[in-house]
Amino acid sequence: MSGRLSLVFCVAALTAWGVTADAKELSITSIKEDPYTMSKGSELEGYCIDMISELSKKLGFTYKVHLVKDNRYGLMDASGKWNGMIGEVIRGEADLAVAPLTLTAVREQFVDMTTPFMQTGIGFILRRDVASEESSFSLLAPFSTDMWVGVLIAFLLTGVCIFLVGRISPSEWAEPDTEQHSFTLLHSFWYITGALTLQGAGPHPKALSGRLVSAIWWLFAVLLLASYFGNFNSMLHSNHGHVSIKSFEELANQDVIEYGTVEGGSTMSFFKNSNNPVYRRIYQNMERKKSSVPHMEEGVRRAQEGNFAFIGEAVSLDLAVARYCTLTRSQEVIAMRAYSIAAPLGSPLVKNLTMAILQLSESGELTYLRDKWWASSCLGADRTPTSEALHTHDLRGLFLLLALGLGVGLLLALLELLSKARSQAKDGKSCCSVLTSELNRRFGSGGESAEQDSSDKSKA
Repeated sequence: MSGRLSLVFCVAALTAWGVTADAKELSITSIKEDPYTMSKGSELEGYCIDMISELSKKLGFTYKVHLVKDNRYGLMDASGKWNGMIGEVIRGEADLAVAPLTLTAVREQFVDMTTPFMQTGIGFILRRDVASEESSFSLLAPFSTDMWVGVLIAFLLTGVCIFLVGRISPSEWAEPDTEQHSFTLLHSFWYITGALTLQGAGPHPKALSGRLVSAIWWLFAVLLLASYFGNFNSMLHSNHGHVSIKSFEELANQDVIEYGTVEGGSTMSFFKNSNNPVYRRIYQNMERKKSSVPHMEEGVRRAQEGNFAFIGEAVSLDLAVARYCTLTRSQEVIAMRAYSIAAPLGSPLVKNLTMAILQLSESGELTYLRDKWWASSCLGADRTPTSEALHTHDLRGLFLLLALGLGVGLLLALLELLSKARSQAKDGKSCCSVLTSELNRRFGSGGESAEQDSSDKSKA
């Protein structure tokens, strides 16, 4: 009895997965679009071809793929008739439509659609050089904001360090009571500013500690300027720029760049039926200028030629950007939608395909296929290297070198003062008391009054 129940269960399970004794070969319609379905000689390849192959292995069916005759996804005309892949499925010319077919409410009324196998949204692409604009602050472009902040901090710390070294080192300021201090705080910053512009500003340090700090700052300045001008030159000779049109609102508010989408597609329907005034204005502009294109390949070609923005689904646009380095995609993505497989109304395949798609998604197979077919590989010999603003982590070694030099310079100045304190320690005075007294003379009111007296004498 148990063996008979098991047999019945197995037969029921096989039937539920669409495997029957008299199963026929399924007819699948698709559309030629990279990287979903592409021709390789007499055979077809692509994301959709690999996906349907995996689905057939799970569900155990055989199939035959043919390209849709009119190269359209599916649009209902005024008489209520459908064209494209949706039309073939409705008329029974195909059992399934496997392509980047957007799941919409209108299509769902006439065909059954599986759970989505890919999520996407609407964006637009255009040439990098067309999308770029001159900036009023282009002189700041070679360095990022954090880099400029780092340079400012390094400048302030170096100026303070030279000032401290000039105060502490006996070689720089031998007699605080009678001599004038050369490296005031103002002169210290003036000195390193001269070094930063590759110009000298005397007097120069005489002590080893001061010379070390000066040398490290000069090295830092030379390498920093070399990095700045190198990146600035690269940016001037590169097509890469800041995208001035970042959103659909900015696209709608300009008249220089023409834009369009695939005629009769779901993207066109979105703009046509939208209540958003910006999207309505985009649709009206496309209708007025007749800027729609018959298929995606034409839109990508026009975008490459320049002065045209092609509006489409972001996942397909990402592939075009990955293959053609002259293109860039908008940062804004609107109207999130999904791609599904279409089948005739009431088809028993939909439930089975939905379960199989979920299994492929949970196992990571769909992610693997996405990475396989969307790998970046720019075509053409005119690939131009892009330049970006340098960040602090790009020159961290230079900043560490400067910090090390400042630390060693201060340490040497203290050792010079300590050596002088040890040589002057007598009459029962300890080295520490002499050192403390010397520091008070150099940083206390005594040193300041002596410096003021010397300044008054020099003026007189």
